[in-house]
Amino acid sequence: MTEPRGQMKSSNATSSAVMELQSASGQSNFRRVSRTEDSSPYPIPGLAADILHMRVKEGSKIRNLLRFATARMQGEGKDSNGTLLRQVVFTGSGRGVTKTITCVEILKRKVGGLHQVSKLYYKTVKEVWESQQPGAPGITMQRTVPAICILLSKDPLDPQETGYQPPPNPKCSHRGRRESVCSQLPSP
Repeated sequence: MTEPRGQMKSSNATSSAVMELQSASGQSNFRRVSRTEDSSPYPIPGLAADILHMRVKEGSKIRNLLRFATARMQGEGKDSNGTLLRQVVFTGSGRGVTKTITCVEILKRKVGGLHQVSKLYYKTVKEVWESQQPGAPGITMQRTVPAICILLSKDPLDPQETGYQPPPNPKCSHRGRRESVCSQLPSP
């Protein structure tokens, strides 16, 4: 268990309580009772209510997330109306942000031709810790953590939207180089 960090809000939250979070023997004197995240709406406007939403967490297995999302995006899955899924949203916060980006990049290579809109924002996470020692007060911590929301779509999206990335040019394999290299390729 890692030591909790952030802003503390407790009636008896003193500096000594912070020092007691980790004892000298290395075992924690507190255990986390609950963790809640604010339920803010997606930062991407105009999303359908029944869109496929992949919540990526720190402990999520990339293999499992991709197997599910790939099956739905390649035509094996249908939404509640019986139509094929054309969009998926990946969200992750805190330590799950890098795993979210990894999932999106792998899915873009597997499926191909996907338009992308990425939005960064912050979430508020509230954690309640209770003391292992009888009679000692608990601690409520409120932290602000980074989060990411990435929309992948088979259909074209608004290129004027902040965070928009068009599908990669299949003829250009110069990843990481300036786009002028790809624009110099002969057209068919």
